[in-house]
Amino acid sequence: MDAAAPLKLAALDAEDLGIVSAHLQDAVMKVRDLHWLPSEKRFVVEMNRFAWETATDGKRSRSFERRRAVLTFDRVLGVKAQGVRREAPDAVLDLLAVDFAGAGTEPAGSVRLIFAGGGEIKLDVECVEARLADLGAAWQTKAMPAHDLAGQPSTPSGAPRK
Repeated sequence: MDAAAPLKLAALDAEDLGIVSAHLQDAVMKVRDLHWLPSEKRFVVEMNRFAWETATDGKRSRSFERRRAVLTFDRVLGVKAQGVRREAPDAVLDLLAVDFAGAGTEPAGSVRLIFAGGGEIKLDVECVEARLADLGAAWQTKAMPAHDLAGQPSTPSGAPRK
């Protein structure tokens, strides 16, 4: 994969979703960037993702990249949020992981977006059908996200663009 090329991924099962999750660790977004479109059975997240694929040497002295990206889930039947302040549209969320739980009901199940600080969004889905796409050029950031032992980000991971 060319690290400079915009990322475009699709996920059709839990294994694929794990790959998408790895690329989205430490993505940041504002609450206003979460969009539930019930008539389309779609959930859309606009974000600034940390470009882990360009941070191969792990040195903290060089500059790193963030990219504007969108994550779309189709075939969504319902959305539940916990610990996400919907009344605060400018609140910043730091995404830690995206996972799928089928509990023997595959392909149906639940996709969870897990945020630092205990927030979570649960999508009830007919099946996993997700797309991740970068929207434009990268920009430089000097901060590489780091986590303490409890899994919480310990350095700022980059504020979302307005």
